[in-house]
Amino acid sequence: MLEDHAKVIAVLKEAGEVIGRKKLQKVIYICKKLQFPFNEKYQFHFYGPYSEELTLRVEELCNLGLVTEVKESKGGYYQYKYSVTDEGSEFLSHYEFDMPELNECITEINGQSSRFLELVSTILFFDRLTKEEIIEKVRTIKSKQNYSDTEIDQAFTFMAKLGC
Repeated sequence: MLEDHAKVIAVLKEAGEVIGRKKLQKVIYICKKLQFPFNEKYQFHFYGPYSEELTLRVEELCNLGLVTEVKESKGGYYQYKYSVTDEGSEFLSHYEFDMPELNECITEINGQSSRFLELVSTILFFDRLTKEEIIEKVRTIKSKQNYSDTEIDQAFTFMAKLGC
């Protein structure tokens, strides 16, 4: 059970900091789709794939003092920043993971915007469909996001680069 907590800490430690709850959800989901051993279950939600398990796990990590969550006011909304504490690093030292490619992937994924990761994770959620069906699905369920053809092409290119 705590191994799953340690995996989340490993992602945050490699990222240095993840800005946004939505972004953290997407980072872990994309890693899972890249076959990294994350066990969180996801369902489709307003902003794409969402895991209640991950939300609870991060809350537990914050309550245990292993991860910090900093809430910042951004005008009309709040933004959350997540990072690993010294205690979290110490906790992580008790676990060994065989995920050497994770470091490079985390850097690539965390460097993208939440909006872009929402698109990528939505595409990955429907990966059993054909490319044309996926694009149609994105345009239907993400119509308010108004993703351009260029953004959709960039998402597919990004996924190919990651190995999705």
